Amino acid sequence: MSLPASQPTAQAVSSRLWMLDFILLAATWGSSFMFTRLALLDFGAVPSAGMRVLIGAAVLLLLLARKGQLPVLAQHWRNTFFVGLLNSAVPFVCFAYALLHITTGLSSIMNATVPLFGAVLAWAWLKDRPSPSRLAGLVLGFVGVALLASGKAGFQVSTPGINHTAQDSTWAVLACLLACLLYGIAASFTKLHLGGVPALVTAAGSQCGASLALLLPTLWLWPAQNPGLHAWLAIVVSGVVCTGLAYVMYFRLIAALGPSKAMTVTFLIPVFAVFFGVVFLGEVVTLWMLGCALVVFCGTALSSGLVVLPFKAAAPKN
Repeated sequence: MSLPASQPTAQAVSSRLWMLDFILLAATWGSSFMFTRLALLDFGAVPSAGMRVLIGAAVLLLLLARKGQLPVLAQHWRNTFFVGLLNSAVPFVCFAYALLHITTGLSSIMNATVPLFGAVLAWAWLKDRPSPSRLAGLVLGFVGVALLASGKAGFQVSTPGINHTAQDSTWAVLACLLACLLYGIAASFTKLHLGGVPALVTAAGSQCGASLALLLPTLWLWPAQNPGLHAWLAIVVSGVVCTGLAYVMYFRLIAALGPSKAMTVTFLIPVFAVFFGVVFLGEVVTLWMLGCALVVFCGTALSSGLVVLPFKAAAPKN
């Protein structure tokens, strides 16, 4: 799941409630991997992503109308719709495809690399040069990703009707990384072109854009057999709770803590995703996966500036 870059307009919550919002948001976005996995078995990768953004868009548009901000969306629909293509449409399809072949736990760990790509793109695109500490974090984080992708983690899943090959898990990891790269591009684009636009407007517009982008592919690839009740329930929860209501919690969290601290929720999401995968999907967590995840998290913490190494500044030359 990616994090909107524009400032929110939601009221600040009290200091006694921000921790509850933080934990609930991490749990909600962590559960989204499980619900996507449950839905795509009946829907398929593209229709499950299409239905998720369509339901999410409906929820966010209702919230936007309630706040009287629909005219603001009309002013910025082009850029917000384009962000939806980068930030939701393609990434959601990528993660849905990946979940056909790898565990929800590994997918969520890959999702935690978004700040790594964001830092690289901010450096290349916005000329935001990282400090030595953040640069070390970038290197460490991508080393962790390479170790996870080496095929030793034991993270392949069994999907009915699909015969997995040795390369399927590699392609799945690459799909996750493509999604994270697009999240990073969307964040930089949002900072450049949607600065000052309320975050709820950006979120609603992006989901509308994603819905339009996936509408025809969803109809074209709609399953011949109507999805079962459990799949429908999973996709509704994914759209309403994990997409629509999750943004509301995130807006309140930014209002209480500020954007930089709110982004640290990324580190907690895999904890819940792994837990839900083990308890409800019977997935197995290996020591290799946990070790590589620790490397990724440490690298991400450094690259995002959450942790700073005590590098000494170079002495000025005479």
